[in-house]
Amino acid sequence: MARLMVSVEVVYAAPNQQVICRLAMKEGSSARQAALASGLAAKFPELDLSCCALGIFGKRLKNPEAHVLQEGERVEIYRPLRLDPKEIRRRRAAKAA
Repeated sequence: MARLMVSVEVVYAAPNQQVICRLAMKEGSSARQAALASGLAAKFPELDLSCCALGIFGKRLKNPEAHVLQEGERVEIYRPLRLDPKEIRRRRAAKAA
């Protein structure tokens, strides 16, 4: 009996470019497995795909290891924030004052 596959996309947006990888994953694969299988870690050494935040269609996953992929889903790899949003607002308010 052949294993069923699901087609998914893994996307990453670096500051200067966006990459989309189309993958066929075994049914039952997790979002984390798709990110690791994408090969993006070789192209972007700053990425630690074993622990970075992941999402599906703009919604962050609380547990990417437990999310079972569905046909056609887009796994998004999120970069860490450079600054805390609260700190950015404080600086903007101080500059305006």
